Amino acid sequence: MNDKLTAGRREWIGLAVLVLPCLLVSMDVSVLFYALPFISADLGPTATQQLWIMDAYGFVLAGLLITMGAVGDRIGRRKLLLIGAAAFGVASVTAAYSNSAELLILTRGLLGLAGATLMPSTLALIRNMFHDAAQRKTAMAVWTAGLTMGATIGPIVGGFLLDHFWWGSAFLINVPAMVLLLVVGPLLLPEFRAPESGRFDLAGAGMSLVAMIAVIYGIKQLAVDGPAADSIAALVVGLALGAAFVHRQRTTANPLVDVSLFRNRTFSGAVVVSVVSMFCFMGITMFTNQYLQLVLGLRPFTAALWSLAVMPGVMVCMTVSGMLANKVRVSVLVTSGLVVLAAAFVVLSQVRADTPPWLVLVGAGLVASGVLMTVSLLADLILTAAPAEQAGAASAVSETGSELGAALGMAILGSVGAAIYHADMAGQVGSLPADLARIAQETLGGAVASGDPTVITAARVAFTEGFTVTAIFGAVVVALTAVFAYRALRHVPVAAKKAEAVSV
Repeated sequence: MNDKLTAGRREWIGLAVLVLPCLLVSMDVSVLFYALPFISADLGPTATQQLWIMDAYGFVLAGLLITMGAVGDRIGRRKLLLIGAAAFGVASVTAAYSNSAELLILTRGLLGLAGATLMPSTLALIRNMFHDAAQRKTAMAVWTAGLTMGATIGPIVGGFLLDHFWWGSAFLINVPAMVLLLVVGPLLLPEFRAPESGRFDLAGAGMSLVAMIAVIYGIKQLAVDGPAADSIAALVVGLALGAAFVHRQRTTANPLVDVSLFRNRTFSGAVVVSVVSMFCFMGITMFTNQYLQLVLGLRPFTAALWSLAVMPGVMVCMTVSGMLANKVRVSVLVTSGLVVLAAAFVVLSQVRADTPPWLVLVGAGLVASGVLMTVSLLADLILTAAPAEQAGAASAVSETGSELGAALGMAILGSVGAAIYHADMAGQVGSLPADLARIAQETLGGAVASGDPTVITAARVAFTEGFTVTAIFGAVVVALTAVFAYRALRHVPVAAKKAEAVSV
């Protein structure tokens, strides 16, 4: 192995520093799942304000990832990362001590903006720190594990903190990690900027932000309320602006992202499979978390302890995948990860309302294993398929795809389960007062809050039926994606046969 390409102790310690913001940024998407009732009691937001408290972060994060990837290529990826860390820390403190719903919505948006600077910067810096293909694959696996685990443990951490502290503590956990990043980042992380990046496309940045927010908002509203004028209009506007953004990027002299990258079969195939993987992961994780706590009645911390039982199996799958990465074609490994993910959905389709926790956790463990095996390999493919000077923009495309996949997963898979639950509960809530009946028919949490044992039992059965039907739907989607992945990536050679040096 060429010593000039080999990463040393400094790079591996730097990787540990980079994983911290990934873990926290992905946690912040879901950490408020259990805090909302406490926030509602303290700040008294309206129903619309509650929606924006939850969604402002994800909307802004997804909408600005491409823009911030391009900014990092221009001003320096380490510089942007440190600016984002400072902003994330300040916004976290402000959110923790917000005294009104309006201020909390604003600070959640600022957290999304800061998060958008962190995500593409961390991924792009990995390419600059790990030039050897084998080492970079390992680094990408660690980075992906941090990202995925953040989304998984966010609700658990939130629930644990709320058992002991006030709701603002869910934000304050971000601060120590951001301070650590600001202190050691300049010492351990290299700086990189594109040598000839040209003028910044401000109009394109605005189009990208509005298009992404409009599309995700339209999808979420369609999932919650069904077809309505505002959701359809948002989708139409978002898709139109998205098409205009793509056209502008093809014709402008200094695009935010070179859309010709999608002509690369490896790049486009990896992005599509990554989107579907996150679609399945976030969509089904939403169900497993609710099942453990609302169907089986486990407290958040108890559910966390149960979840730890599957981690050895996940680590084994990740280790084996890493060992094979330089010996087996990536198409075979990615397809294998998707097969594991499909098997997870088949296992989860067997869950019933009285199923013991171990079966659910086997399914959840297989989900995590399949996604981690797949996404880490795909992120490396996306980065290496793009020129080094466009690594920030390419990583932003990768992260935008992941965020879009996650939003689609929660919206589409969530709506499948919600539709079945709503239909099954239509004749089960007649014994409740009208206001409680409406809430119980909408969500399992509402049914549990009603206190009626008959309604609660029926709701748990209805929720589980929606869960299993969603799992069957997910298994079909993953199986089709596995076929696509093998065909799209089968031309990629074994990593060990490629001699790669990345210029810095």
